[in-house]
Amino acid sequence: MNELNSLYDLIGGETGLRTLVDRFYDLMDTSPEARDIRALHAKSLNQSREKLFMFLSGWSGGPSLYIEKYGHPRLRQRHMPFSIGDVERDQWLWCMNKALDESGFLPPLWNISRRALPRWLILCGIRRKNLNHKGHEGTRRKNQE
Repeated sequence: MNELNSLYDLIGGETGLRTLVDRFYDLMDTSPEARDIRALHAKSLNQSREKLFMFLSGWSGGPSLYIEKYGHPRLRQRHMPFSIGDVERDQWLWCMNKALDESGFLPPLWNISRRALPRWLILCGIRRKNLNHKGHEGTRRKNQE
């Protein structure tokens, strides 16, 4: 894809991406199917919404907002403190797939995203429970913010 037809542009740029990310976190916040992945997040999802939006902006070919503000994403390192296993991975994918289904994007667009998401999650170390630097299972972050 070039600048004129990046995934970012095809989904509607900032507005389309913001809508997708907001729906993703609305589902996570309200759906029993996402209970375990929701428990890993702070009480307020505002910071998570913004960081995912910023990351996906650059990932999809738009402005590299996350890198500009935080530097290299280092996905695996940033997710190490959390206990993330198959259940949490599957619940994250459920939220994203449902948000993509509801987005109204043309099927080729969400097919691109669906093929890439599992590879992206592997980078986060989500196939196995993450271990922190002391070798103990990661901790859950609850009721912060």
